[in-house]
Amino acid sequence: MALICRVGRKSFRNRAIIAVIYLLLTGGSLAMLYPFCLMLAGSTKGAVDSPEFQPVPGFWLKERALYNRYLESFFNETLDTMKAAYGQQFTAFDKADPPAHPNARLTAAWRDFLTAAKLPDCAYMIEATQASASKAVLPYRLRQFREQLVKRFDGDIDAMNRQLGSDYLNWSSFYIVPDDFLLRRNKLSGRPFDREFRKFKGSVPLDGRYYFSPEGFYRTLFLQTQYTQELDAYNQAHGTKYASWDEVHLDRRLPTGPGRTDKEREDWESFVRSILNLLWLRADADAAPFYRQYLQAKYRDLATLNQRYGTTYRAFEDVPLIGEPPEEGVALSDWEAFLEGWKDPDAGETHKLPATLIRIHSVDFLFRDYLERKYGFLAAANTALGTHAAGWLDFSPPQQDLNYFSFKERRKALRKEFSVRNFITVFDYIGLHGRGLQNTVIYCVLAILSALIVNPLAAYALSRFRPPSTYKVLLFLMLTMAFPPMVTQIPNFLMLRELNLLNTFWALILPGLANGYSIFLLKGFFDSLPQELYEAADLDGAGELRIFWQITMSLSTPILAVIALGAFNYAYSNFMMALLICQDERMWTLMPWLYQLRMRSGDGVIFASLLIAAVPTLVVFSFCQNVIMRGIVVPVEK
Repeated sequence: MALICRVGRKSFRNRAIIAVIYLLLTGGSLAMLYPFCLMLAGSTKGAVDSPEFQPVPGFWLKERALYNRYLESFFNETLDTMKAAYGQQFTAFDKADPPAHPNARLTAAWRDFLTAAKLPDCAYMIEATQASASKAVLPYRLRQFREQLVKRFDGDIDAMNRQLGSDYLNWSSFYIVPDDFLLRRNKLSGRPFDREFRKFKGSVPLDGRYYFSPEGFYRTLFLQTQYTQELDAYNQAHGTKYASWDEVHLDRRLPTGPGRTDKEREDWESFVRSILNLLWLRADADAAPFYRQYLQAKYRDLATLNQRYGTTYRAFEDVPLIGEPPEEGVALSDWEAFLEGWKDPDAGETHKLPATLIRIHSVDFLFRDYLERKYGFLAAANTALGTHAAGWLDFSPPQQDLNYFSFKERRKALRKEFSVRNFITVFDYIGLHGRGLQNTVIYCVLAILSALIVNPLAAYALSRFRPPSTYKVLLFLMLTMAFPPMVTQIPNFLMLRELNLLNTFWALILPGLANGYSIFLLKGFFDSLPQELYEAADLDGAGELRIFWQITMSLSTPILAVIALGAFNYAYSNFMMALLICQDERMWTLMPWLYQLRMRSGDGVIFASLLIAAVPTLVVFSFCQNVIMRGIVVPVEK
């Protein structure tokens, strides 16, 4: 019956009261919805937007935020990699601005060069293979590579380890360390697994690659770390008058000529001899005599050299000058020592490759050579490409422009990827880890069945037969609620250990087999059932089991639904007890596995795991809410 009749609702005062009530209810619903939206937005976070605290993810609304997420993922969450590729200083991914005036014509020339040059796979790395800052996230290129291997080896991780020389424990521990062939210490591996990954890299489109730039590395991570980012400090130390950092280039050879200083030559030689990866260095043909003298001084006789190299040279003059650095072995070690300088311990003489005979063979210079061959003259290149270069050195690979144009085309796909990436990570972890899902389903089913058998039987006995000690029993059952589960964990563990039940489903079910509060609720509901039904059943000759099943249980569907839901919630959310008594990972349920994932994950994965963990409870409650409401209302009405 309505509190305000239809006629009364027509007055302004009552309408105002109703409006206020609706406003309060709406405000209350919004207040409940806001934390959920915060968690939903948090489940899409990466490292770059983790400080955000808003109900809608920033990259859904702002293109700049999406661009920053794209850069973070593209460069595998390594800021120094982006600095070297773009040749610019950045303090953080979220501080990176899109290019002010991207040059479409120069970008097209860069694409043409990459298509025609067929650069080796060591010249570049691909996007989205690692998320070290976001923690435990599976970027989509890593997922693609893993799916390719799973399909190839039919999901057998051991077969993959044997054939490719890897040592992964399982597919969930699969990871890739991104290539970084700029520093000297990073070598080109010949392991079968690494060769397989390099083959996969070659299948990734140009838009998914970033190319190693020794010039950007030299400017941002070598010079600017020594002389700070203040150009005046650099000019003062070198006696130069550069107007911007863009004018500071890495020369192909030792910088000589007008305007070049000794300090510039010192930096170039130090960088080339000690820092830059050997993959980008070459020696002129005139260096062959120096190389042979070095080998002769080091090995003394040709037999020793042939033994170490596995060769059959007849004289040191037959030893060829190394063109490209070998991947591994003694020859690589000798070449590196020759470049850095090797001192003869007997003669005290230092043998090293003369600086004037060293040249840099990198993507930067290959691109400049391509433009020079194509256009011939600098003026023609400037006209065709819309640039204002003062020399060929001013043409740097427009990687930032290419990435920006690619970003503009992929915005929709990027929003989708960043929205679901953390959820994919959680589902992947759950599906690949042991029997977590299967154990959880079995545990929940057994917990519900046992709760619907033991508790109703106990409550039926107390309600039907009314023993003299009924209220004492009820008081004892209610007293069990005074002790939190943490208090009973140790005695339960000791008892189960003595019974040799650890790491079994019995250990999970038995401690919660009977619940005092459930028996109390069921006893009260059974007392409310009409006694005439029981008397009629007795007159008809029905047994107690039939009366219990066909009358009591049939009329108690609402309260049984409440008991079943409570048993499900307890079993599904059981973490500490499940972890304590089932220390074998093969018996872990979902909650211990999700806890392990959260321990090594970032905020985004944690929020996503919480939302996924809440879904089964929400679904069960949604399907059972009508029955649950009856369980609340019917006993009160009776």
